[in-house]
Amino acid sequence: MKRPATTAAAAGAIRSSKRRRVSVGSTEHYEEVSRLGAGNYGAVVKARHRVTGQTVAIKRLSTAASDSGEDPALEASLHEACGDHPFIVGFHGLARDPATSRLCLVTECVDGPGTLHDYLHRRRGCPPLPEHTVRSVMWQLLAAAEKMSASGVIHRDLKPENVLISGDHRTVKICDFGLAMSASDAPPYEQAGTLAYKAPEMMLEIPVYDARVDAWSLGCVMAEVIGNGTPPFQGGAEDEDGQLRAIFDALGVPDGETWPEFSSTPFATKVLPELDDVNRKNRLREVFPEAVLSQQGFEVLDGLLTCNPGKRLTASAALKHAWFAKVDALELPRKDEVASALPGKMARTAYAKRRKMQCV
Repeated sequence: MKRPATTAAAAGAIRSSKRRRVSVGSTEHYEEVSRLGAGNYGAVVKARHRVTGQTVAIKRLSTAASDSGEDPALEASLHEACGDHPFIVGFHGLARDPATSRLCLVTECVDGPGTLHDYLHRRRGCPPLPEHTVRSVMWQLLAAAEKMSASGVIHRDLKPENVLISGDHRTVKICDFGLAMSASDAPPYEQAGTLAYKAPEMMLEIPVYDARVDAWSLGCVMAEVIGNGTPPFQGGAEDEDGQLRAIFDALGVPDGETWPEFSSTPFATKVLPELDDVNRKNRLREVFPEAVLSQQGFEVLDGLLTCNPGKRLTASAALKHAWFAKVDALELPRKDEVASALPGKMARTAYAKRRKMQCV
């Protein structure tokens, strides 16, 4: 649950003041069992309720996170708004730490191999996951995104680090609503999230966006799952302009027909004219050839990774695609298992070529 490149200013963005009433308990009711993760935002610990014995996860914000504007009460309200869903980490409530008087979030404890990021990192060098496994992962994540959107919640930080895997390797669950916002918030909206997964409209500082920023992020996650942990549009970008260049190198620079609003952005008017080599062609299929991803699977990936948000697949629309007509039960291979979706010399060559390309 790390946040290696999360926009700090996003935590201070103006977000909805409409909050649900969330029950508040005390961390004294819990006994800490172990630490699950830590980062700039604070720490997450595994704890057990002293009376009921229920195992939970407790998220404690650091001083830096609190000072930057992260609000556990707002995070709790948005998380709770999503209700119970099999592919979203369950929300239990808030608990106040008597030692610091700070509020902590109490959620479901997912006992498993860790995050999707951890899992993919351990698979580096292994054959790619079978396409039916990629489809099952994406079906669960898109179903969760559809639920969030229907609940009026925009997560804004969907990435493999914020996806937990269950102990039986059959379920993935979205977690960490620390940068979420309500879809009912009044614009202008600020940037939020992790650079490699930010939607173009957010980086272009278009003041209004919606849940399709989450759809873009899930397109990036899908590409990363196919690539065994290699993020898409990877070119060493350190800022939004660099990330946009990496995206357009792979997907082509939008024009007046593909995305009319793009031409009036500062990037299009100031940055683009200074670039020597501008790619106008969408090369995504070159990165994910049919030996790697079927035509139907590619249509979903291409639909999610569409620069113009107006033409991008929503989570709900993606789930209606023919690729999801038959979804197998998810069975993520364990570390001692070898799973290959690409038998034969041709597929191995295609995979090796794809890994060498700049945007993967």
